[in-house]
Amino acid sequence: MKPKAFPPLACCMYSNCTEAGCDEAGRGCLAGPVFAAAVILPPDFKCAKLNDSKQLSEKDRNELRILIEKHALCFGVASCSPQEIDEINILRASIKAMHKALDKLTVRPQHILVDGNRFRLYENIPHTCIIKGDGKYMSIAAASILAKTYRDEYMKNLHNEFPDYGWAQNKGYPTALHREAIKKYGITPHHRKSFTLVEKQLKIEF
Repeated sequence: MKPKAFPPLACCMYSNCTEAGCDEAGRGCLAGPVFAAAVILPPDFKCAKLNDSKQLSEKDRNELRILIEKHALCFGVASCSPQEIDEINILRASIKAMHKALDKLTVRPQHILVDGNRFRLYENIPHTCIIKGDGKYMSIAAASILAKTYRDEYMKNLHNEFPDYGWAQNKGYPTALHREAIKKYGITPHHRKSFTLVEKQLKIEF
């Protein structure tokens, strides 16, 4: 069986410009932090396999993480806790995590490419929001892979402490097993209390 072929991603939006790609992982989860990454790739970077992390297998993501970390000019990975998410909401927490990741870059970008349609100005650096940008630009795809792999690793470690919720498999996403475990065992300090943790059932009165 041939591996799935992806259309080639663009290297950058503007030539002769140092661009950082940003993306987050875990926005729709019931538990765990939201992670974000920022990546600046060299202008001559090429990788046919690089794509939106959701389109790749876990094995491919982990292999690409090693390659990205080796060849990137610089990268940063950061997170916002469930408590921060509950306090400021998931959108603001996702943007805050991206800003934290950008803070870790050792090279100052001249332009920021952001996956999605919402962002907040970072240190007066121009930015462009791109819906499904992780399937269009290599730097965003690289950021999506780092954010996803770092978060998955974090949730697998949490699974050892709280094995009943299946986080090694569902990574905190709202699967049936995860919701049933919440009903049976209650919530942990890692659950997002501002989210609907248990689906409400319609009550039919006769």
